[in-house]
Amino acid sequence: MFLRRAMHQPITGYHTDEEGDWVAQLGCGHNQHVRHTPPWMNRPWVTTAAGRAGMIGHLMQCKKCDEGAAADARPAEK
Repeated sequence: MFLRRAMHQPITGYHTDEEGDWVAQLGCGHNQHVRHTPPWMNRPWVTTAAGRAGMIGHLMQCKKCDEGAAADARPAEK
């Protein structure tokens, strides 16, 4: 039996998408939404700048790495 090993990548920064939702930028080059939408996703840290800053370096499972996907585009810094 083959078990897929989950890839965990550190959060390196954030940006917002066109709808204003927060997106974590991961060390692997992928982006991942980090929404706080209880009861489905309980991430209250997303709602404040201090909360987001406190999660820099936190490891998140990157499904795109698991799938072998190419790096995502990142918005230009303002």
